[in-house]
Amino acid sequence: MCRHIGLLVVIGSVTASAVDAADVTGSYLETRTCDVYTGPCFANSQVTLGGQQAILAWSIDRGEYQGVDLAGLKVVLSVCATDTLGFGGGVVIHPEPIRSVILVDRRATTEQQQALAAFARRRAGKVAGEVVRVAAVSIDMTVDHVDLVAHLTASDEIQVETRKIGATDCVCSNEMTFYPPLTKVENSAPAYTLDASFQGRGLGTRWSCPAMRSAYLATF
Repeated sequence: MCRHIGLLVVIGSVTASAVDAADVTGSYLETRTCDVYTGPCFANSQVTLGGQQAILAWSIDRGEYQGVDLAGLKVVLSVCATDTLGFGGGVVIHPEPIRSVILVDRRATTEQQQALAAFARRRAGKVAGEVVRVAAVSIDMTVDHVDLVAHLTASDEIQVETRKIGATDCVCSNEMTFYPPLTKVENSAPAYTLDASFQGRGLGTRWSCPAMRSAYLATF
């Protein structure tokens, strides 16, 4: 079950570039506060009640954005909406307004940090909504696309752990990928979220949402 704690919102802004980010490649991790791999009846019971928050993370293997080399760097986007994010099963949802926080790799130069923030904003598109805070933090992220094991920490603000979904995780035997990933990715696979939490500033809430079928591992 997700737990939420209210916080004061800190407002700022970031401008996304119109430059295409398609040439940047790497691994992607996403986790939501609702099940993304589930049966339609369970998904319908969560609509408007869960899924308003998400964590999106990119670990860049190679590529440039805005002429800046981002190879080996990472960026994380934490999102909070007013309704369930995404759509699925023929149900169209309008979660606006949306606010987000961007955490960029502390190892990056100032120029790279600016490019990372612009890259995340561009890739997330309307899912990013209003970016209210950008901060440079230490980020550790590993993704195993075979066993679907992922690990993400962003300072003391974000923690995510996943594993492969097993037979004992199925509830109704009618599960499917009800909600698609929130961004354009390739080779996506749903995973079981052992732990997912946001304890940072800027979104007016904190959350912890473990033990759900709520993650995606992918490439971009």
